[in-house]
Amino acid sequence: MTQSLPTTLGALKSSPFGAPALRGRSVKEEIRTNLLAKLATRAPLFPGVLGYEDSVMPQIVNALLSRHHFILLGLRGQAKSRLLRAMTTLLDPALPVIAGSETNDDPFAPISKFGRDLIRTAGDDTPIDWLSPDQRYVEKLATPDVTVADLIGDLDPIRAARGGHLFSDELSIHYGMLPRAHRGLFALNELPDLAGKVQVGLFNVMQEGDVQIKGYPVRLALDVVLAFTANPEDYTARGKIITPLKDRIGSEIITHYPTSVELAQRITAQEAWTDRGGLQIRLSPIVAEVAERVAFEARAEKRIDQRSGVSQRLSITLLENVISNAERRAMQLGETEIVPRLADVYAALPAITGKIELEYEGELIGGATIARELIRRAADATLKEREVSIDFDAIILWFEQGQALQVSDDAGTASAQIGFSVVPGLVEQLTQAGLATEDPADLLVACELVLEALVARRKLSRSEGGRYGRAARRSQRPVETDEDEN
Repeated sequence: MTQSLPTTLGALKSSPFGAPALRGRSVKEEIRTNLLAKLATRAPLFPGVLGYEDSVMPQIVNALLSRHHFILLGLRGQAKSRLLRAMTTLLDPALPVIAGSETNDDPFAPISKFGRDLIRTAGDDTPIDWLSPDQRYVEKLATPDVTVADLIGDLDPIRAARGGHLFSDELSIHYGMLPRAHRGLFALNELPDLAGKVQVGLFNVMQEGDVQIKGYPVRLALDVVLAFTANPEDYTARGKIITPLKDRIGSEIITHYPTSVELAQRITAQEAWTDRGGLQIRLSPIVAEVAERVAFEARAEKRIDQRSGVSQRLSITLLENVISNAERRAMQLGETEIVPRLADVYAALPAITGKIELEYEGELIGGATIARELIRRAADATLKEREVSIDFDAIILWFEQGQALQVSDDAGTASAQIGFSVVPGLVEQLTQAGLATEDPADLLVACELVLEALVARRKLSRSEGGRYGRAARRSQRPVETDEDEN
């Protein structure tokens, strides 16, 4: 911290930080005061969190103004952890603590024996340290192997032996994460994964504001704001939360995925790594929208486990992979620009298959096959959104006559555009309909969009190598048996 901050208890008492109004103020009251000030000035409450302004954020504000512990219920990739970490902006810029204290002791009201003994012996010369808001935030991922000792603390035989203390002496205690979060924020992710006996250990902290360690009469009047996250199904249906703990959580707040493609694109643009520092990237709005719509299509796909959710990270990593594939192609061909295509979305399948959990039917089909279907449906939805007038019959007829179009996924922008111009009327229709300009890169993406939409509608077929042809005809014959084949 800066040198202007007091470094002893005596100096702290005579500074503005030692004002009577600030002495003994709880962290809940501190957050409440700073939150009200931000509301009055309309300052941003949770920087970097988009889409929750009218839904989740008002509920969090109400919980904090009510001085509640709260839980965020939502599927993966809904910015729950980011919301919790953004709460540090509601803390004071600096907080005085007794130097060397493991429990961030308030110089005016220490809770540990160490702090009380130091003030009794040093008086106004007691050294003072200062904590930043980030140092007052403690986060833990709940797993089945987390113990009471991890969260609250345990008796340390080595410390007791070295100091000549009894086990019942506070100085023999090794403090857990909760006491070390005193006067701050403690976030526990995936609460249902915490063992029941450990959940019991949180009772006193939430209701009475203290803890007990190993049954010894040691009490710590902790001042901490507890925030939890959980999957809704784990929290409500599977019974992994013991009722008394659930009863002590003041507010239950439901998070959600972006409600519109436009909002989701803003989030992806904020989070995705697109500035490669090399060649200029010409990212078509069509490619960006198709990459985003893949996640929306996945969230409506019955063969994907919707209880697990489809994270917003799918769109982020997908767009990054799309740009990387275009970057690889540009470097290999010696092009001066990185021009992502819809073909690059197919090359980014690993960013999709790794983010979806399949139901039984989906497992039978395979993640890669479903991912390709999602891409085609996303392209079709993107085209429908633009409401352009195109004579699809003329395009389909050319393929129905036995023609095929081969455009390699690794073809350069100019050569790929020439390839699409073979289809009679395709390029001309796109420029007339306003779907694309005469720029080769723009036309290339628009041609891909139309053909991919026709593949999604089962009017055309597409092979993995980028070959478009007429749709496969369904046989009218009865299904053959093994005996027939023989």
